[in-house]
Order: sequence, then C-alpha cells, then structure tokens
Amino acid sequence: MLDNSNGFDNEYAFVKYFNGKRISSLDLSGQELLFNLYPSAHPDSIIKCWRNHFPQKSDIFIKVENGMKGISIKKGSRNSVHVDTITNFVNFLLQNDVPKDIIDAYLQYHYADGTINGSGKRRLSVEEYKQKHQQSIDNINSFFNEEKFVKRAIEKFVTRGNNSEYQIDALICGEPNSFLWLTRKQIYEILSSKKNIDSTAVHFGKLIVQPKTRCLNYNPKYEKDRFCVQIKWYSLFDDIIEYLYNADNCGSDHPQNAK
Repeated sequence: MLDNSNGFDNEYAFVKYFNGKRISSLDLSGQELLFNLYPSAHPDSIIKCWRNHFPQKSDIFIKVENGMKGISIKKGSRNSVHVDTITNFVNFLLQNDVPKDIIDAYLQYHYADGTINGSGKRRLSVEEYKQKHQQSIDNINSFFNEEKFVKRAIEKFVTRGNNSEYQIDALICGEPNSFLWLTRKQIYEILSSKKNIDSTAVHFGKLIVQPKTRCLNYNPKYEKDRFCVQIKWYSLFDDIIEYLYNADNCGSDHPQNAK
C-alpha cells in the first residue's frame, strides 16, 4: 500500500491538502484529525499549513484559529524515525543513568567486531552476532525496556528529537488520499506495548535500535555510517491498524474506528 520514496514530496502534498481549506471541505480522515487536535474548532474554520524546513520531528505545522500543532508524516512500513551519531546516542544513555556495562554491551552489539570503538578487524553479521551473544542482547533489553526509559526513548527518538523544544502533536501515516493518524498519547501507548526482553533485536518497546550499517564489505563509501545509530519503527501502518482494531473491540470512541 505504501512505500518509503519521495518523503519530501509527500510532506508538500499534505501542505497542499490542508492549507487554505475549511475543515468541512476535507475528507473524513482530515476532519477527524483536526477536530481531535482542535476540539473547539468550527467546521468553517480556515486551516493554515506549511512545511517545517528545520530538521525536527514536526514535518509540517497546522494552524487553526489561534492554535498551532506540529505533525510528523511517515510513508512506508519500515520507517526510520531517527538517525544519530553513536556519540550522541551514548550521551543519551549516560544522561539516563544506563550502567557502563550495558553501554559497553550495546557498543559491542553495534560494531560486532569484538570492540567498543569499531576498530576490530573481523565484523560479524547481525545473525552471527545474535547466535553467539543473545544473552548479552537480553541483558541490554532488560534495561532498555524499563517503563520510564521507554518513555524517554520515545520522546527522544519519535516525538521531540534533538532540535526542538516541543513534541509533535500527532503522526500521520500515508498519503493525502489515504492516511491514518495517531495522537502523541496513542504513539506512546503503541510503542510502549512491547516489553519482550527475549527479542533477538535491541529495542525500546517497539522501537528497534541498530547500526545504520555494519559495512561488512568494508566499502569506504559507507564506513562513516558504521558510527551512526538508526531507530526504526517496523510495521508502523500495521501497528496503527491493530491498535484501532483493538480499541474498537474495547469500545473506544476514537473516530477512526468508524471506518
């Protein structure tokens, strides 16, 4: 249904979809989103929308009357929600009192070359590393999936990022002619729902933590990417569908459940 290409084009398409319109002129998904974000808005309220040109989690801003909201837009099923340097990632761990042995264990997982700085000569694939070091991965996950730490990770990597004083108000997944959305509260509920510390992947809740690449072929073009951490939200669209289905069966009044 969705792909990961043309992300910027999709953001501009949503600006065109919202900007200058009356709420009542939008399709059902758009109306439901805006009335959720602006409960006191009138159907004839005019929408202002523009793209955010700064590298922040809010891809677009929407203004209705005197209120402005930041919206993250995703398009695809294997979304990368954050990329950072390994140094910044380690600083985040230190700021949240992660023990040194857990940080070292993550660095060994990240580089998979027998070192904590990427200087090793032999690099293991992710499959090889998991076969030999699953207990170490379990130890990392047991700490990374403490409830308070998962919440901080979601804020850091999904709702606020590095460059903003404010968190996003909602996330849109899809294209203007077919999309679903979540409020910030619902993002936290979904991403906090997975606490399986026996996973073969390092994760904060449903957020998967991995090196941008391990560069197993030693291609100098991609060597710098070994020193970056990538946070992914796999099956984003499916997770939204499952969340809405479960909410509907539990009697939730979320407006998208009517679809």
